[in-house]
Amino acid sequence: MNAPLLVAMIGLASPGTALAQDALPRPAGIAPGDVTEGARLVADRQKSLCVLCHSGPFPNPHLQGNLAPDLSGIGARLSESEIRLRVTDMKRLNPDSLMPTYAASKAGERVATAWRGRPMLAEQEIEHIVAYLASLKP
Repeated sequence: MNAPLLVAMIGLASPGTALAQDALPRPAGIAPGDVTEGARLVADRQKSLCVLCHSGPFPNPHLQGNLAPDLSGIGARLSESEIRLRVTDMKRLNPDSLMPTYAASKAGERVATAWRGRPMLAEQEIEHIVAYLASLKP
């Protein structure tokens, strides 16, 4: 059996392993997010860029994207920690993802020069977005 397959099988068999790799706890010293501020950030086409690719229960449906999953009901499908990882650095789960890394970019990532090594969103802004997305339940 090849090593990567064995590692994947062990990860699936070990309780908590998949969750630990698929989630990111709130950073120490960062307050829980504000749902209203998160909604504002998600809808902001210049700051977070979320609605350029995603659709969901957001204002101006005609301006929403269809390149990425619909975020309607995301709070029922994923925990806050799972949402946080996806917002912070989706490339940890899918290196080929088109979603930008909202935390500081890493060497070698395709990022505009102005954003190399800099976060697109502050940790507290990410928490606001996490709080809002976690609130989206059917």
